[in-house]
This record gives sequence, structure tokens and C-alpha cells, in this order.
Amino acid sequence: MIAIEWYVLLSAGLFCIGLFGILTRRNALMFLMAIELMVNAAAINLVAFALYHGTLSGQVFSLFVLGLAAAEVAVGLGIILVLYRNFGTIDVSIPTTMRW
Repeated sequence: MIAIEWYVLLSAGLFCIGLFGILTRRNALMFLMAIELMVNAAAINLVAFALYHGTLSGQVFSLFVLGLAAAEVAVGLGIILVLYRNFGTIDVSIPTTMRW
């Protein structure tokens, strides 16, 4: 059995990679991918702590989080399509106002 510290370390690494992606990228698709990494890091933590405590609640919450992440991607892709249609790019630094 793998120690819980390794799961937490993996989760922290994924979360840091996602945070780095959000802070350094201007592409909206990269934002979505970075957010997915951060959500998956949280899901790994939920499953690892559920395994550590011997319950299934963490796995159930993990499935709920993954469902929310899928919904978030659907909304995000819709926003990206509107952004591309109106501005011709998916660079998030170009649109400075919500009106056009």
C-alpha cells in the first residue's frame, strides 16, 4: 500500500502545475486545462483521504467534483467560442470590456 504522503505530494504537484498555468498563460484553453489539473488534484486528495480513513465518502465526493468539472468545461468552451467569434482570438488579454 502506498503511503498517503505520496498521494498528497502528487496532488500538490498537480495543483502547483495548474496554478502556474493559470498565472502564466493568456490562452483561454490553457486556463481550462490548468483548472482541470487543479480540480483533479483535489479529487486525488479526496480519494486518498477516503482510502486512509476507510470510507467511501471521498470517492463519492470525487465523482461529484469530476461532474462539476465536466460542467465547468462545457460552460468554459461556450465562453471561448463567444470570445473567438467576437474578437477573433482566444487571448484573454484582448477583450477589456464586456460590451462591444
